[in-house]
Amino acid sequence: MKHPDLYRGEEVVVLGLAKSGVQVAKVLHERGAVVTVNDKKERDQSPEASELESLGISVICGGHPEGLIHEGVALVVKNPGIPYSVAPVQQALGLGIEVVTEVEVAYHLCAAPMIGITGSNGKTTTTTWVGRMLEAAGMRPIVAGNIGTPLCQAAQEADVDNWMVVELSSFQLKGTEAFRPKVAALLNVAETHLDYHGGMEDYVASKSKLFANQGPSDTAVLNWDDPVCRELVPYIKAGILPFSMTEELVQGIFVRPSFVPETEDALKRVIIYRDYTESETEIADVDSIGLPGRFNVENALAACGIAIAAGADPAVLGGVLASFRGVEHRLEYVTDKAGAAYYNNSKATNSKATAMALGSFKKPVILVAGGLDRGSDYMELLPVLGGNVKALVALGETKDKLAAVAQLAGVKTIISVDNGESAAAVLQEAVREASALAEAGDVVLLSPACASWDMFTSYEERGRIFKEAVHNL
Repeated sequence: MKHPDLYRGEEVVVLGLAKSGVQVAKVLHERGAVVTVNDKKERDQSPEASELESLGISVICGGHPEGLIHEGVALVVKNPGIPYSVAPVQQALGLGIEVVTEVEVAYHLCAAPMIGITGSNGKTTTTTWVGRMLEAAGMRPIVAGNIGTPLCQAAQEADVDNWMVVELSSFQLKGTEAFRPKVAALLNVAETHLDYHGGMEDYVASKSKLFANQGPSDTAVLNWDDPVCRELVPYIKAGILPFSMTEELVQGIFVRPSFVPETEDALKRVIIYRDYTESETEIADVDSIGLPGRFNVENALAACGIAIAAGADPAVLGGVLASFRGVEHRLEYVTDKAGAAYYNNSKATNSKATAMALGSFKKPVILVAGGLDRGSDYMELLPVLGGNVKALVALGETKDKLAAVAQLAGVKTIISVDNGESAAAVLQEAVREASALAEAGDVVLLSPACASWDMFTSYEERGRIFKEAVHNL
């Protein structure tokens, strides 16, 4: 797309009245574009419509009318969650009209260098961690996008002395063209969002757009332990900074076992940064990281790599790793009840995320799982369910699939919850069932392995109801 200033007098259609749509509509309207915002929700479900109309922006609710998209439209900006299969998007593509997401618009507006962070799991934790690291390094970060300030708003407020730290989904990246982050990070790739993308090929291609416009002066931070990430290396023109849990890298961030004879536990694991001259900096002891779980060590390595690529002093990173206590709904400790610890990991919307969460605990786990059925068979969970999971409480559309995998894994107690009442009542019953099974020293873990939309409006709503149910036991 062109710079937003160049759409003066031209017709632009914004699809979706969410935060990003509202901000994009305002940005383009302020620059003289003739903006129409369209949302399939009815007018009484669209409180943002009146505000936009008061500014002189046309708003159409209740469906996608005939003639919305026509040859005179110069640009379509769509909400990332709207699939490409909907009629207005298909019509635009058929007419050769550019279809982008808010990320593309914000990129053209932003004076600050941008850091783009994507991956199937760990995006929010890593993005938040990077923001804290850059703050500690005195680099004036702005955390924006899916977390923090809406991206277009932040882009207009940023100046050249800021760093824009942006969490990005495959949905957002699929709708980019010129977007070029100074630092781009791909944390991992797992089978997810296939209902939207139609298959892994499109999903990986969408994630890969993060690197498409980078050049030799930019940096790509990659998970060296993830085969999909490594397969992208021949196509990336940026300098590559890898991170690894398993391999001592020639250059990058990695974990090294270190022998400490004077301690009771003689072996510790240390996070090391090795630069292109093979000079090394010890960043932190793995055991000092403030978040539990192997996958959070991976997130820590990624965050360190991203911060260093942006210019942060490696010496300041260890303190941030130790002090950070995580993000809501990401392996969030809730409370103890009768000696059992309760954790909210509602953000685990795929099997890999739940497998990683289960791997964080050595104690017996009562797992609460289930949600939207996107076609997965959940066999990826078979090895971990056969570990320390003592019981499964299953709910949602996938409860029978999860119960079948748990049975194959040898889980002795499997309970399916579906009382025919509200979604909140079902989850509350699941918490009660899990509590009845829990003994002192156990962990009760909500880690659904599924999206929430079969029962809840969001994973946040699901997590909040879980926490309320736990506190009300």
